[in-house]
Amino acid sequence: MSAQKQVRRTTVPQIAQRKGGEPIVSLTSYHAHTAAIVDKHADFILVGDSLGMVMHGMESTVGVPLDLMIMHGKAVVRGTQKALIVVDMPFGTYEESPNIAFRNAARIMKETGCGAVKLEGGKRMAETIRFLTERGIPVMAHIGLTPQSSHVLGGFKTQGRDEDSWPLHEEDAKAVSEAGAFAIVLEGMVEPLAARITKQIDIPTIGIGASAECDGQILVLEDMLGLNPWTPKFVKVYGQLGPMIEQAVSDYAADVKSRAFPTEDEVYR
Repeated sequence: MSAQKQVRRTTVPQIAQRKGGEPIVSLTSYHAHTAAIVDKHADFILVGDSLGMVMHGMESTVGVPLDLMIMHGKAVVRGTQKALIVVDMPFGTYEESPNIAFRNAARIMKETGCGAVKLEGGKRMAETIRFLTERGIPVMAHIGLTPQSSHVLGGFKTQGRDEDSWPLHEEDAKAVSEAGAFAIVLEGMVEPLAARITKQIDIPTIGIGASAECDGQILVLEDMLGLNPWTPKFVKVYGQLGPMIEQAVSDYAADVKSRAFPTEDEVYR
């Protein structure tokens, strides 16, 4: 009898150890079948609260509830075997106190089976990050353009254009690193600042609209597949699935109307 090789998931320590090494590959995913495809190539998959905008038509990520994140997190975990799964903590589930953050993070991890959570905020969230990591919950941090704070920021604006603001972002990065975060997302940040932060801290930086100098990169899957009618500047489109899907639906509709579908091949005798 031949023993089947067991597939082991990428772990938080393995991601943390990639600082300065081979670049870390990551994408978002929100459901099992796309997660299964991404799983073959990504080191970690983020179940991002961007799903509120991408899948549910919300104007921002602020309205995403915890139950929705857990539902999609479960699907992604079920569809994968190899990648570390990180689930976003949605707005309002961690800011009030470290105790509330722990309660909600523990629920996410227990109910989804994910390997880590991600939360937004720098220095102001350092105490919470330390509280969670000391109690067994791995945390990925997120600074720069933090979508949950878009109302305060005045929209989705690039961070660090004013060089006088750089020390604040650097303090944020240092604070979450020292608090125990195992990696940090740098989003919507001018390139020289992102590169500088990457050199300053001991944990991997994951760039999105940041710098090629980051220790890894992440994109929203639907953006890089050409499913978003509006493409942000920082996205490289690797496929044009939007037009392909529209053509397929158009062809199907035409076949139904002309009774060309179903044919003998698609019916039971």
